[in-house]
Amino acid sequence: MLQILIIGLGGFIGTIARYGVSILAYRYAGATFPFGTLTVNLVGCFLIGIVYSLIQERDLLSTSSRLFLTVGVFGGFTTFSSFGNETLLLMRAGSPLLGLLYVLVSVL
Repeated sequence: MLQILIIGLGGFIGTIARYGVSILAYRYAGATFPFGTLTVNLVGCFLIGIVYSLIQERDLLSTSSRLFLTVGVFGGFTTFSSFGNETLLLMRAGSPLLGLLYVLVSVL
């Protein structure tokens, strides 16, 4: 039960952070491209990689810390559903090349 609460707390933190990044990206870059979701997905994947390398190479994190960070914080921070929705919105808005670019940058 404690692990579920730890993951939930991490998810709350990650979700609030994602919302903050999205608001900042919209404010500074506008709405023509989903920079907020792209940023959180790239940064989140990078940070998950760092955490897993710390687990594998140095065993520095406890199970609770690992779950808090990877499943909770980074799981709440990154979002595949927003990525899919924003790609579809770009395509429907008559920007298929921009949508394709978004997919390529996100996947690569």
